[in-house]
Amino acid sequence: MKELTVESAALEWFEHLGYQRLYGPDISPGGSSPERSSYSEVVLSERLRSALAALNPSLPPAILHDCFRKVTRTESPNLHENNRAFHRKLIDGVDVEYRGKDGQIVYDQARLVDFSSPGKNDWAVANQFTVIEDNNTRRMDVVVFVNGLPLGVIELKSGIAEKSLKAAYRQFQTYKAEIPGLFATNEMLVIADGLDAKAGTLTGNWEWLRL
Repeated sequence: MKELTVESAALEWFEHLGYQRLYGPDISPGGSSPERSSYSEVVLSERLRSALAALNPSLPPAILHDCFRKVTRTESPNLHENNRAFHRKLIDGVDVEYRGKDGQIVYDQARLVDFSSPGKNDWAVANQFTVIEDNNTRRMDVVVFVNGLPLGVIELKSGIAEKSLKAAYRQFQTYKAEIPGLFATNEMLVIADGLDAKAGTLTGNWEWLRL
């Protein structure tokens, strides 16, 4: 089974689930429908801004802008620390504070995802998504976005299952080292070859991956 066949099948499956299908070159700089200002930008900014506004209608625009900044800017040179910090924001919300109409300080959390009503979120999947970071250029087979945030990455291979899946796993180790910006918001990594697949988290070793 060719890798392109596996990729097409995966994209069709996501479309069936209701994801908007995007083509990486189209939404990249110079593409027909750009959603990124540079190849180093991994978040689909306008989708995230729209989601923040829709999910947090009571928050002032300035606070939503600050929330966007907190989500898209990393605070540590360590990928795993950035990933853990983002996961807390995703689950608990982004801590914000502002002065209410009565002059009192309001402490709140801005939601990044609507977990109770999944249909209110923006679901998209892009193939052939190129990222450039520190002069490293890598092209992802499939990236899964929720509200503009790249929460999932899928690496596809063709060939004998055990051999090809391990090759995909090793590929992810290279990606994490060379383009860590893409993985700061990652919640799941998937490797597949059309016959078998494994899924795990950013820090999961081969032994911890699950079918």
